[in-house]
Amino acid sequence: MIPGWLEIGSLIVMGVVIAADLVVAYRRPHVPRVSEAAIWIGAYVALAVLFAGLLFAFGGSSVSGQFLAGWLTEYSLSIDNLFVFVIIMSRFTVPKKLQQSVLLVGIIIALVLRGIFILLGVTLIEHFSWIFYLFGAFLLYTAVHQLMTARRETATEESRVIRFLRRHIPITPHYKGGALVIQRDGRRMLTPILLVFVAIGTTDLLFALDSIPAIFGITQDPFLVFAANVFALMGLRQLYFLLGDLLSRLAYLSYGIVAILSFIGVKLVLHALHTNRVFFLNGGKSFDWAPEIGTFTSLAVIVGAIALAVGASLVKLRVEASRARRTRPDDA
Repeated sequence: MIPGWLEIGSLIVMGVVIAADLVVAYRRPHVPRVSEAAIWIGAYVALAVLFAGLLFAFGGSSVSGQFLAGWLTEYSLSIDNLFVFVIIMSRFTVPKKLQQSVLLVGIIIALVLRGIFILLGVTLIEHFSWIFYLFGAFLLYTAVHQLMTARRETATEESRVIRFLRRHIPITPHYKGGALVIQRDGRRMLTPILLVFVAIGTTDLLFALDSIPAIFGITQDPFLVFAANVFALMGLRQLYFLLGDLLSRLAYLSYGIVAILSFIGVKLVLHALHTNRVFFLNGGKSFDWAPEIGTFTSLAVIVGAIALAVGASLVKLRVEASRARRTRPDDA
């Protein structure tokens, strides 16, 4: 049980930290240096670990473990989200100076959408226990779909909304700072930044559909669900500038995320079977053979999947670099 004062205090601190980050980014629009981005990310990770320590001290190991597993799951999905952001920025040739503002808008949209989906998810779970079957099936479908069609392929295709905007709204071919609307030849026109915001918002919506069922597979506590999402989104802007092109070269990251989604999908289905109340399944009785996967098992699987995916990607990069060095003299 998490004390009420800890929940309220944590929400206040999270709000202040996010607001401070937004104010700093707005007042000092620039491309962060690698060292600056690394310091910010380290600070956000330290805050998450500190928060987990407070949960351990006042709520117990189970609560702390649920937050850590949820935070790592959401963080891995956020990195996948960030990868698509990179593609969107490249597709719309967003100037470097504007990318920070675009990311801020994307993070705000993500926070709002995830908050809405969390409230919706909590309501569904309270009234419909069978919703875990749907959550589990959806995550398994998402994992298979991502395995078969990479997000990078779908992200390069323009959505119907963007195609509609291009056809029916006058849009300038060039950016004008961060302005959405400009006057040209006595005519009001929109800038391409609008299309970028629409693309970012659509992406956030799709990822919210993935991430919220995934976190409910770890914990059903709405406070922990929200906290895990907030901490996962903290530092996302700095992570974008820190990793940069490296994101596109983490070849096996998507497989790690597929493994996590698949595992949580199976866990949700097993939980639904274990707590079954659907009248046409086993007469509405629990499937006693269905095991419940514990929090720390989930944490181990999630950490292992991320570590293997990133480690294998880095090994691949090192091998490719080594081959390139060996072939260079021959080319000369």
